[in-house]
Amino acid sequence: MKNLYNVLVVDDEESILKLFKKELSNSERNIHTTMSGNQARALLQKNQYDVILLDIRLPDADGIELLMEWKQRFPDVEIIMITGHGNIDTAVEAMKIGAYDYVTKPFHLDKIELLIERAYQRACLQRENRGFRHSQSSTRLPQLVGRSAGIEQVRFLIRKVAPTEVPVLITGESGVGKDVVARTIHALSPRAEKPLIVKNCATLEKTLARSELFGHLRGSFTGATENRDGLMTFAHSGTLFLDEIGELPLEVQASLLRVLESKAYRRVGEKEERKTDIRLICATNRNLAKEVEAGRFHDALFHRINVFSFKVPALRERAEDIPLLVEYFLGSLGREKRCSITDRALECLMRYDWPGNIRELKNVIERSIILSDNGVIMDQALPPEMIGEADSSSSERGLSLDSMERDHISKVLALHEGNRQKTAEVLGIGRKTLYRKIEKYKIQ
Repeated sequence: MKNLYNVLVVDDEESILKLFKKELSNSERNIHTTMSGNQARALLQKNQYDVILLDIRLPDADGIELLMEWKQRFPDVEIIMITGHGNIDTAVEAMKIGAYDYVTKPFHLDKIELLIERAYQRACLQRENRGFRHSQSSTRLPQLVGRSAGIEQVRFLIRKVAPTEVPVLITGESGVGKDVVARTIHALSPRAEKPLIVKNCATLEKTLARSELFGHLRGSFTGATENRDGLMTFAHSGTLFLDEIGELPLEVQASLLRVLESKAYRRVGEKEERKTDIRLICATNRNLAKEVEAGRFHDALFHRINVFSFKVPALRERAEDIPLLVEYFLGSLGREKRCSITDRALECLMRYDWPGNIRELKNVIERSIILSDNGVIMDQALPPEMIGEADSSSSERGLSLDSMERDHISKVLALHEGNRQKTAEVLGIGRKTLYRKIEKYKIQ
């Protein structure tokens, strides 16, 4: 099913407006009409349009001047000029300025409808292209790798919340993959074909944060040499992911709260409101409840974005996923140099505490591929602190990779009350493989 889109028709003939409203409005297309340029300006401040049909001659405005004004202010809106036969040369000139096309009176509604639909498709493409240029997202969806109970719970929560429109707050330490979770939610949502706009709030300059989020008008502050749209415009009809939301300046938090409550915002220097339709996902490595108590985070905004929240576990809490993550990174990072890893090196990785979480593991694997010997990563290719920790742990506890695997299988079996089918599913192995390991390790 297509999304509802808005079309504005500006013409001084009431009969034409009634015809458009009656014949072209449907479940996929919303037609707004007005007879004057000033009224059209007011509507453009309140609503976001995809296509405008604009008469060249209006009682209070010149259509060509309006075209130039609107193409500058709303570069992603496609404008179709309406003209009589005597003004065709002017209409052609309008196309050179930036009009999508022109139609002449009297109208053939079927042709106009087709033209509107094509203009809408182009408007969508323009908006998404502009949006993706501002997005830090990758065209390839990252994977949630792992079979641990913690990551399976995250997958379960993603499947539940993705089809909804509620805001999501993702918490967890730096490097655990909160961005991967956000991208997965978007990819599984009804907005998947629309832009995903990603912004790390820690990179926002405090003085320009409001402008970057909401846009600004030319001359509204020093350095504002042109009108510019913000991330709210680029994310319209899609998803806005604000990473490290705790870093957002306090004064801007109130404006973001207002967007969530009223679905409207103002560009810096602009008096009129603009409507927006976004799905908001936030992430933080801070304890926002404590930030609220300390007066560093807006209380009402916290409760508004905390409608559905969950924590992504740290890598040390899901160490059993490390072999799968290593295999994944060896495949994705080692395309030019296919590598394997020795049991000894993998044991070193399993012993390490990973304060930088998955991001740190990825960097270590990338480094180790470079230092590998004949396509094999040995423990000597790892950072010294990891080798030292594994040596001390092994000498103190006498644990091998086999003993760790035995302990983990025993824990998962106990967690599922001895259900071998469920245990095999959680471990990501076949039942026969599980039976062999139970026999090998003599697990009761």
